[in-house]
Amino acid sequence: MSPAAPAWIALAGPTASGKSALALALAQRWPVEIVSVDSALVYRGLDIGSAKPSPAERAAVPHHLIDILEPQQSYSAAAFVADAQRLLPQIAARGRLPLLVGGTLLYFKALFEGLDDMPAAHPALRQAIEAEAAQQGWPALHAQLAAVDAPTAARLSPKDAQRIGRALEVWRASGRPLSAFHTRAQPKPALQTPPPLQINGQTGVLLALEPLERAWLHQRIAQRFAAMLEQGFIDEVRALRQRPELHPGLPALRSVGYRQVWEALDALDALAGRRDFSAPELAALAERGTCATRQLAKRQLTWLRSLPQRQVLACEQADLLQAACALLERAGLRWAGWNPRI
Repeated sequence: MSPAAPAWIALAGPTASGKSALALALAQRWPVEIVSVDSALVYRGLDIGSAKPSPAERAAVPHHLIDILEPQQSYSAAAFVADAQRLLPQIAARGRLPLLVGGTLLYFKALFEGLDDMPAAHPALRQAIEAEAAQQGWPALHAQLAAVDAPTAARLSPKDAQRIGRALEVWRASGRPLSAFHTRAQPKPALQTPPPLQINGQTGVLLALEPLERAWLHQRIAQRFAAMLEQGFIDEVRALRQRPELHPGLPALRSVGYRQVWEALDALDALAGRRDFSAPELAALAERGTCATRQLAKRQLTWLRSLPQRQVLACEQADLLQAACALLERAGLRWAGWNPRI
């Protein structure tokens, strides 16, 4: 490998853009270990709805940051950065190339640009906030949040107790809105050449899968959500609902898809004697899940396009693997017994 060759590869893109398939294909060409950059894959038991790699795929290529937590536990961008910065040197020390793959763009931005240190958990404040919510309801606290941190409130459901509580806790502890901690990087002048992306002081390559035609991605999203339902997604959520420690306010279960199926099962439970969905109800669930996933993909593309150092690959092109390999080879990646060090 040439001295300027990338020490790591990042592969980002919206949901259903083909990231996992491309990562596995790249693993056939270079000796990589995959580091998941996905806020749902960290949770055990969230398999079908998160499109988690199969056991066979994980056996073929080492994967990291998958199935590391129970759904009632929390994970954050700061925790991801700490985990990634720990894992990458370990992977490099084994003579393999770290390949970061996922669609949680906040995690990528935190890794590349850093996040300000947020206040630690404040149990007394959180207890006071939860007491207010018990009296007024979480929508009322969501309105409070909107008054002091409109960007954060805009991206949260009025019923998202976990995130509303944390955002108000940060505001009351620090006097700063949560959104202020997610904007550390300053906008760069349009003509300024962006600096190279670095992790642990080492430079890598960020590949971005982006559709030329949004309709192509929308069709993929619809097909994938339908396939998840056929694979038993509803039964997976039913099993999660049987666990007394789990509830729909948890971050894991607010994930797109899980939220819609949980709510549909709530509605079904309200109909005495009914366990199965009718065909129209299934169609309506598929439509809600697909629409929510489209909205997620739109947000992911917005985040992705804020990273000017990315190198774009049209995800619908027939020769995607060849295009990705050519780009990486132009970046200096060669198989010659290399041993990257981070």
